[in-house]
Amino acid sequence: MAGSKLSHFAIHANDFARAKEFYGAVFDWEFRDYGADEFCQIVPRDGGPAPIGAIESRRYNSLDRDMYGFECSFSVEDVDATARAVEAAGGTIVMRKTAIPNVGWIIKFRDTEGNLACAVRYDSTAK
Repeated sequence: MAGSKLSHFAIHANDFARAKEFYGAVFDWEFRDYGADEFCQIVPRDGGPAPIGAIESRRYNSLDRDMYGFECSFSVEDVDATARAVEAAGGTIVMRKTAIPNVGWIIKFRDTEGNLACAVRYDSTAK
């Protein structure tokens, strides 16, 4: 979809505290609690421009097996239109449109190669 850009990435972890400690030590990241247990936002210490990232417990994974690698989200204007485009292009929706309270609307999908990706429409009124 036109204008879509990488806007978020997530690192799934079996041991949430251990993952925070590792990435904090390696990349000098700080973390901001989102208010959810085992889910935090990654904040570069220098405040520089970067996609927003998160470390999250594997229990937030919508797949039927553990996910390894980073889960990337792309900012879109219309999540429903993006879901239709994913399916029309041969992808599979694995999580239908869902609200992330106070953040926006998200879908999760597999591309034609089996990779997991997300599309999100930021909307602070989402409930």
